[in-house]
Amino acid sequence: MLFTNSLVFAEQFGFNTNLLETNVLNLAVVVAVVVIYIGDALKSLLANRKQTILNNFQEADKRALEAESRLKEAQKQFDEAQAKAKQITDQAVVTIERERDQIVKQNQEDIERLSVMQKEVLQLEQQKAQSELAQKLVKLALHQVNEKLTKRLNASVHSAVNNFQIVLFTNFKPQ
Repeated sequence: MLFTNSLVFAEQFGFNTNLLETNVLNLAVVVAVVVIYIGDALKSLLANRKQTILNNFQEADKRALEAESRLKEAQKQFDEAQAKAKQITDQAVVTIERERDQIVKQNQEDIERLSVMQKEVLQLEQQKAQSELAQKLVKLALHQVNEKLTKRLNASVHSAVNNFQIVLFTNFKPQ
């Protein structure tokens, strides 16, 4: 029986002259070889590509988290800078108000001082004018007295005045 089985197998083994069947068989063998050998390489290549894509996604997520962290830090710094700018503005307003009040106070003091000086100058000028007027009046009075005396004074009046003065002088007794 063993021999009969070998013959059956031998009868079936041979060259097939039908090209269509041969091409389909050859194509099936080629596809099987391609799937077996190239399929493993393709699976490996696809696995590598999948891992690269996953790594890129993970790195993109990591960069997005870093960017979000930097954005939060930048927002925090911006808020701090804004608060500092507000503080500086508030200080500037306070300083301006204080300077304005100081300038107003200084101007009021200057006005009061100038008013006092003006009054003093007016009094000084008034006293000077009064003094000049008094001197002119005295000069005028002396001039008029001198003129009256020169017009009315004759030798007899002159002699009488001199005699009167001599009598006063001689009667003078120091005490």
